[in-house]
Parts: sequence; structure tokens; C-alpha cells
Amino acid sequence: MNPILAIVVGATLLTVVTIAYGGTFLLRVATGGYPFNDLQKSFFRAGHAHAGVLVILGLVCVLAQDAAGVGGGWEWAAVGVLVAAILISAGFFLSVLGRDPKRPGRAIALLWAGAAVLTLALLAVGISIIVAGASALG
Repeated sequence: MNPILAIVVGATLLTVVTIAYGGTFLLRVATGGYPFNDLQKSFFRAGHAHAGVLVILGLVCVLAQDAAGVGGGWEWAAVGVLVAAILISAGFFLSVLGRDPKRPGRAIALLWAGAAVLTLALLAVGISIIVAGASALG
């Protein structure tokens, strides 16, 4: 594995600690420890869930590309999935900050940017793995 990607993977694994802490935050929100409205609660849950799932997906993409022998710079496409995890989660969390918001704020644009990054990154990862596999056939 590219040494810089190894560092990215290690750092990403460390971020799982913050996702786990986010779970304790959600528990406090759900038990009434914090005065958030229903929109905020649902967006916080969605942001937390997307962070966890997309970080795992990003790590799987890095490992799948490495196992397939993807190179030539294409191995960096998996980092796009990890970037999307940040953007999407940030969009969910930041768009409902404030006192009793009735609808998401402008930070919701981060969610849509993350969705675009995720789509492009997954296309690149999938294609790069297929090409590496086809090249290995002969």
C-alpha cells in the first residue's frame, strides 16, 4: 500500500473514536439531555449514521483497490469516499444548528456536495478495480 494511503487509513481509523463519541451525544439527545427539536434530532441521527457507514465504505474501497493492485494515481479515488463522509455528515449536522430551526440552513449544500463527491469517487473506484482485474487477466 502507498505509505501516504496507509497514513490516511490509520488516521481514518482514529476518527472512529469521534464517531463513537457522537453516539454518546445522540444518546443524550434522545434521552432529553439536550433541548433539540425533531428536525435537529433526525438530522443528527442521519449525520452520525452516514459518518459511520461511509467511513467503513471508504476503508473497504482503499483495501479493495490495494488488493486489486490499482495504481497510477487511481488509488486516490477511495479517499474521495472518505471526503464524502466528512461533507455529508457536516451537511447534516451544520445545517440544523441554532435555536429551534424550522428547516435546514445553507450548510445543507455540504450534503449535496458530498453526495456528488461520493458518486464520482465510487465510479472511479469501481472502474479502477475492474480495469486492474481485467489487466491481471492478461
